Amino acid sequence: MPDVITVRVQTDSDSFQEVVVKIERRTYNKPFLGGFRNMSTGVEFHNAGSQTKPKKRPDKGIQLFCKETQTVVEKNKPQQTRNTTSTQMTKTGLYVSNMTDKLITPGKYFTAEEYHKRRLEAVIVLQKYFRRWHAINLAQRLMEQKRLRLAREAQEELQKKREKEEKLRREYKKKLNPKTKEDFELLYHDLELWMQEETERINRTLTGAERKAALCALLEEETEVIACIGMQKLNANVENQQKAILQLLEFYKLFLKCAQPRRWKAFDGKITEMDTQNTLRGKELLEIYRSISTKDIPKDERTSVLLTLKCTVKEHECKLTQEIVALIDREVDLMSREVKECNLEGLRKRICTLFLQYIKIPAFNPEVAGLLKVPQDPLKLYKNVYFCHSCENYLPSTEFPIPANSRTIGRCRSCYQLDNEARKREAYFKYRLILENLRKSEVDYQDDTKIVFLVQLPDMQYLIENIWNSQSALSACSDLYELVMVRWDKQHEWSPWNTVLLTKEEADAHLKLCNLQKAYEAPFIYKIRQKHVRAKNYFAQFPAMSSFLHRSNNQANANSYK
Repeated sequence: MPDVITVRVQTDSDSFQEVVVKIERRTYNKPFLGGFRNMSTGVEFHNAGSQTKPKKRPDKGIQLFCKETQTVVEKNKPQQTRNTTSTQMTKTGLYVSNMTDKLITPGKYFTAEEYHKRRLEAVIVLQKYFRRWHAINLAQRLMEQKRLRLAREAQEELQKKREKEEKLRREYKKKLNPKTKEDFELLYHDLELWMQEETERINRTLTGAERKAALCALLEEETEVIACIGMQKLNANVENQQKAILQLLEFYKLFLKCAQPRRWKAFDGKITEMDTQNTLRGKELLEIYRSISTKDIPKDERTSVLLTLKCTVKEHECKLTQEIVALIDREVDLMSREVKECNLEGLRKRICTLFLQYIKIPAFNPEVAGLLKVPQDPLKLYKNVYFCHSCENYLPSTEFPIPANSRTIGRCRSCYQLDNEARKREAYFKYRLILENLRKSEVDYQDDTKIVFLVQLPDMQYLIENIWNSQSALSACSDLYELVMVRWDKQHEWSPWNTVLLTKEEADAHLKLCNLQKAYEAPFIYKIRQKHVRAKNYFAQFPAMSSFLHRSNNQANANSYK
């Protein structure tokens, strides 16, 4: 480019002017500010920059250095030590003793490779000793853990053995001294098992007339055993009746605790107490009953107690009070004739029984109304009352066991028990324990489970015996005292098609599992599902289970669709 150029500039619409422009040459290189290249033509375009020279900083007369270019000023200066030293040697006219001198001879020279090899060997020795120490500690720790585990397992095994012995001892005690319906169920169940064993033995070993004679003798023995059980049942009924009377008294004790004087704190901090009229009446009647039930008391005290009782019952005129007053007059007359107390025992027991009936009447004792099962309002008796076609009695709904497969009200509990004692003689005690444990565990989930409360004892017996063969699904343990029923899939509520029968330890381990598919093998899962299908087919016949079955099927279809 020349130093001077002529530029034509338009000054008006039709006039132009030529201007001479001097080109100034730059004395520095402009920085590269980037750019781009046309991909089709290959032409490069650079970003524009200013053509003016950068402003020069004014000279301040001081030499400035930037931080990056400053250097250290070095200076060399020789120094002399403070103490001068010297070495003295033996020479002519001077003797230096060499008694303390040491003779140093050079050792064997070793290379760097040998040095590192020696260091490596030393490190290996250290590692061997450390690993030995670590292995000893680990072995001791494992041995200690093993010892503790074995001791814990032995303790648990001993505890299980003791619990089992205690259960057997308790069961034997129940059979030896039966008191409740469950105890007599166990007795009749053992009688049935013994009869089956003896009948099978007679049929296997004897034939003809000998077999008939043995069966007749067996029948007589069975009759004698049933008679003995009947006598025990009568004795138990007497004891239970006494316990019922004592239980009523315990109710009164409980009532006395609950009916203590009303207490409240006043504004000044004092405690105020108040007794109600009904509470005082109940205390008075209870004290009288305790007095007339006391034995071996002097005649004058007995006469005073009877007179107090006579004055109390005379407050209400009815047939019962008239009979009590007549019996009191008879006892007082007999005591005045010096009749022995052993002959008055029946009369006194009758007085206690009639006075107990007197206490149970809410008209004479208002507080007893809350303790009686039979409602005092006759209209309430017409509600929830059903007719038992077996004993032909009208009973409340609580006296009828309703299985899950029932469509109508059947026989009452007493008739079921009598039929069981006469024919099947089955014991539901162990199944009742399993069902109670199952219901307690389901309540702890707090997910509003319902199916477990619809299942009754016969249903649980069928589920355990026919579906699960009365044994654990894992270990095949057949001791019903050790078995429990838990959910197969703990994410869903318990049902006969979502359950598994295991021992207590196996159930605890099963409930800790998160993924059943990974924890169990495919054949075991298939076997469990087959049992669930059998249970579902059986319980599908029950009207109460139909809604739960439909819901379970819909949920299974939704899961398979997912």
